[in-house]
Amino acid sequence: MNMTKPETPKQTSGSASETKKAECLSMTGFAQARGERNGWALRVSVKSVNHRFLDLKLRMPEGFDLYELRLRQMVRERIHRGHVEVHLIVEPATAAPVQVNRELVQAYLRAAEELRKETRAAADVDVVALLRLPGVIGGLVAAVPETEKEQERFGQALDDCLREALAKLDDMRRAEGRHLAEELRARVTRISEQTEKVCGLAATLRPAFARRLDARLKELLGGTSIEPARLAQEAALLAERSDVSEELDRLRSHLQQFAKLLDGAGELGKKLDFLLQEMHREANTLLSKTPGVESEALAITGLALEIKAEIEKLREQVQNIE
Repeated sequence: MNMTKPETPKQTSGSASETKKAECLSMTGFAQARGERNGWALRVSVKSVNHRFLDLKLRMPEGFDLYELRLRQMVRERIHRGHVEVHLIVEPATAAPVQVNRELVQAYLRAAEELRKETRAAADVDVVALLRLPGVIGGLVAAVPETEKEQERFGQALDDCLREALAKLDDMRRAEGRHLAEELRARVTRISEQTEKVCGLAATLRPAFARRLDARLKELLGGTSIEPARLAQEAALLAERSDVSEELDRLRSHLQQFAKLLDGAGELGKKLDFLLQEMHREANTLLSKTPGVESEALAITGLALEIKAEIEKLREQVQNIE
């Protein structure tokens, strides 16, 4: 009897997708694609700019509304935030004869002659200007597919065209997203460096407060000495009211989460914006809790202002991330 060795389950090679670094997507981009079907040329253009939610606008020739739902669904599968405009143009694939509405031209000319007689104006007729008048030139209008089979064929061509345009748009959004992510990481690094400087200065505030109290009390007491223990106690109370260790810890945590989100996937913009609001709040608290004219306090104030400025720049850039 033949014994067959049980097959070893194949290991899925998910390492490639797991190690592949997710990319940040910008909400700004433009792309277009062309196609042909049954003698008609299709052109689909897609334009995207930043917006809090997905705001999708479709512009299509009259009679082609039956394709609107499928086009909207395709866009929603690829884009989740932004103001998106999709413009569909259907034209003859080859040059079409121009049709001139001669009766309408004669009507325009009669009206012009009557107006000339009333106003005694010059009667020079510009043929090119006549052709520009509404309704004078009539070309071939894109014929809407009639049978179900024709509609499906046209719909497939339209799907292919939109899919190509969306792929090109994604390429542009990824390129812009990579540039944005690099700038964001650089600013986060600067904020981290400034935060560590604040940590070092904050550790020196208690001795600075003690010196300040000692000088102030000697001035008020006319040079009378004060017990060192009492002075240390008052300095400790003042330092506790100005302690910013919790704010610095939270700021560090927010910075770490921000960096992790940049390496993640999905809709990052809203999450990043929320973290920046929290970081802005911590920077404001740093400013409010470090009063005084000591060099250390002034240095912390300057660093906190720099941190706030960097956070504001981050918030401006994050508004363009999906």
